[in-house]
Amino acid sequence: MPYRTTIEPFRIKSVEPIRFTTAAERERALAEAGYNLFTLAADDVLIDLLTDSGTGAMSTEQWAALMRGDESYAGARSFARFERAVHDLTGMPYVIPTHQGRAAESILFRQVAGADSIVPNNTHFDTTRANVEQTGAVAVDLACEAARDLRSEVDFKGDLDIVGLRATIDEVGADRVPLVMITITNNSGGGQPVSMANLRAAREVCDEYGIPLFLDACRFAENAWFVTQREPGYAEHEPREVAREAFALADGCTISFKKDGFANIGGLLALRDPELAERCRTQLILTEGFPTYGGLAGRDLDAIAQGLQEVTDPDYLRYRVRTAAYLAEIAEAAGAPTVRPPGGHAVYLDAAGLLPHIPPHELPAQSLALELYREGGVRGVEIGTLMFGRPDPHGGPDTAAPYELVRLALPRRVYTQSHVDYVGEVIAMVAGRAGELGGYRIVGSLAGCGTSPRASRRSPVEGAGHDRPAPSRRRARECVAVEPRW
Repeated sequence: MPYRTTIEPFRIKSVEPIRFTTAAERERALAEAGYNLFTLAADDVLIDLLTDSGTGAMSTEQWAALMRGDESYAGARSFARFERAVHDLTGMPYVIPTHQGRAAESILFRQVAGADSIVPNNTHFDTTRANVEQTGAVAVDLACEAARDLRSEVDFKGDLDIVGLRATIDEVGADRVPLVMITITNNSGGGQPVSMANLRAAREVCDEYGIPLFLDACRFAENAWFVTQREPGYAEHEPREVAREAFALADGCTISFKKDGFANIGGLLALRDPELAERCRTQLILTEGFPTYGGLAGRDLDAIAQGLQEVTDPDYLRYRVRTAAYLAEIAEAAGAPTVRPPGGHAVYLDAAGLLPHIPPHELPAQSLALELYREGGVRGVEIGTLMFGRPDPHGGPDTAAPYELVRLALPRRVYTQSHVDYVGEVIAMVAGRAGELGGYRIVGSLAGCGTSPRASRRSPVEGAGHDRPAPSRRRARECVAVEPRW
């Protein structure tokens, strides 16, 4: 349409009130939460951009689908509808539902990886990395060279480094690489898309060495939209066509349907190998449930089946991606640098660029995330040294993460443009006094994490927490307490 404004392609039929808090209330909430945004009570958050996982709004057709849910333990009609929807999208014959994406990852890597394994990825998300590493395998990130420059305007910065992939396989031997995985879009790399040319090149390398290619396809629809907008030869393709082509290149996939499945819960492991599928189904029964429900209610399966039809709608995807770009433009205009170009599901603020006076071991991204909440009740998430840093075994500062980012993830079909404008104003207010922000230090873990944030107390650890046990802090940032260094 010949208009500047991209409107939401839906009408609001049901509303949920949000609570306005004072600055004093937010400061008190932060202190009681151990300065950990994960342990804030949701009622104390005005605009919640912590994650786009499971936080979207369902459509009228999805709510109608809930009423069709067949809760039979085995062979339910809901599973049949779910299976058809997955077959139609992915073309993969073996469909294994799970309660969420990380469960699919756990089942897969328990079956294929081990202590001598190497698993390459463009960039592993933290739960994917944890599920690889809990088998004893090594997760290797092979992001393309363009991804290292946060400010470069490159169309497909989510691409896998194909030269690096080949070098890695040659170095360790193909027998030590149980699979190659590509995350679309590349979440930890700024929500950047992966090109079809890159997927085909990865497929060729995998075929050459006899290695399966898997997709971490949580945001397959957003990735497909970027392909139609940016990759030569795809301008006339529908997003669903592109998604099908991407899945056709893979031997299997894991998906969290809490993202591009438009669902509040649910995951998938889809495979082409019947023998691997049988082993995974056996593992599924031990951990998730019978193979035709996989830890989900029948109504969840029906809601996902409907969501998979809706998520590739071009009008929705145009609005979705434009919203992230719009917020990034506001942030940039306010002097808050972002990962360029904007991704599809989130805006990634460059905390190191905004707060150069805070060293990595003082957690600049956490400082920025906390200040956005303190200023305006906006909750985002740190993707930096708190999340990816490695504790020094000798008690020194943590090994820093390569980037210090704050992700503001946009729930699907939840917030309007006025909400996004408000978030932009909060970013501008914080950016305007960036020089006043200070660093934080880790002081321990939160007791009762994930139960009652109000009852959680910090447990200080000697030496600002640097001599804490190494395995869990990076993978359980939800339970870490920090405090201001000033």
